Amino acid sequence: MNVYETIKQETAGSRNRTAVIDGERSISYEQLISSAEMIAASLKERGVCPYDRVALLCRDSIEYISATLAVLSLSAVIVPVAVEHTEDEIKGILERIGVHYVVFEKGSYDTAGADSLLLGSFSRKELLILNRGKQNDPDGDYDRINPAFIRFSSGTTGASKGVVLSHESILDRTSAADKGLCITRDDTVLWVLSMSFHFVVTILLFLRRGATIVLCSNHFPESLIDGISRYNGTFIYASPFHYNALAHMESLSRASLQNIRLAVSTAMKLPEHIAQGFREKFGFELSEAYGIIEVGLPFINLSADEGRRGSVGKPLPDYEVEIISPDRDGVGPVYIKGKGMLDAYYSPWQSRERILKNGWFDTGDLGRLDPDGFLTIVGRGKDVINFAGMKIFAQEVEAVINNFPGVRESCVYGENHPVYGQLPMAKLALLNGTGISTEELKRFCYRKLAQYKVPKGFETVDVIPKTASGKIKR
Repeated sequence: MNVYETIKQETAGSRNRTAVIDGERSISYEQLISSAEMIAASLKERGVCPYDRVALLCRDSIEYISATLAVLSLSAVIVPVAVEHTEDEIKGILERIGVHYVVFEKGSYDTAGADSLLLGSFSRKELLILNRGKQNDPDGDYDRINPAFIRFSSGTTGASKGVVLSHESILDRTSAADKGLCITRDDTVLWVLSMSFHFVVTILLFLRRGATIVLCSNHFPESLIDGISRYNGTFIYASPFHYNALAHMESLSRASLQNIRLAVSTAMKLPEHIAQGFREKFGFELSEAYGIIEVGLPFINLSADEGRRGSVGKPLPDYEVEIISPDRDGVGPVYIKGKGMLDAYYSPWQSRERILKNGWFDTGDLGRLDPDGFLTIVGRGKDVINFAGMKIFAQEVEAVINNFPGVRESCVYGENHPVYGQLPMAKLALLNGTGISTEELKRFCYRKLAQYKVPKGFETVDVIPKTASGKIKR
């Protein structure tokens, strides 16, 4: 099976329909398929082969989608890398995943030794490709599982890994998600999230169903207002941060979203005041979703009932949920099983069979089920901070801070915020007799980390509290 070939077949009757709108540019499904095949031919000419790992550094655009489809069409493997990452972060991902080729938008990576790719007349960007030479594949059944994507993620332990998804798993999880989203060729999707972090379940599903995708992530919020007013969007997939902005835009009236049939809130917990503010302005409920890179999109709260606010809903038909050893309040670790589960962790390699427990995936989250089967997430078992829909791994930030002269140890944690979800904050234990400048520490972090990962505040403490086993208390 191949995701690209499936999209090509399923959109055969939609070739003249608009696939993607990017500012003043648009591209039909026929043009999108043609452009992907042109890029694929250029990639193949430069040596890209099946199962080669291809990192993609590109801002959200028609070119991002075309290049992704091109890589998939060759049965090569996409490794999405956010352009917001620092040079050190990018280098770490490329080396950890053993990337063979880097495809990048000019200006996002070093062009030394890179060649231009043939994109066609539709493109306004220049994409280049850099051959990183021979790389070792992991021990295990990498080739056999028919890999398509490797998303660099925390996994269940907080240590960064690569989540491996096969073509079969992607097709299974997009089909499973559609039993809640119900995307059709008549949908116009307003897209504001980052494709580097949100693509597999959403963008690929929208393409499979022949919907029109309006890219509104660049020049937000003006681009989203334009998407609403010009293109009569029917579906929004965004974070609470974006919905809060919509509710406070004076240029939008109650009737502005009258064509929206579903507005899904994802990427972080939906705060009550944002949900209420959105309903008061536009007259309908946001649908909170619960997505996990290892699982897909197993939960969407489709009840439209204000009384169900705070829940992520019931599991979609292809999923099951279980709360293991709940406490007296019904709270316990959330386990999920169903279609489209991850196929492996890349580094170090762990097969699906080793990760899952009798088919169940430990999400690392804590939750409770009400008598009607609605799930509420009450906390995280992982040391992950959600800042405006972007995930920050506390251990990664601590590793950088601990390398700053004078710092003995640090603890990075999330502080709840009414708009951004959580703000990354840090406690510092200094070496004896040492004083440091927090402004210099911030500048040090900015050189090593993406801007959103840098703690917004630092507090000096005598000791970092720890558990009996030596783990940091956050």
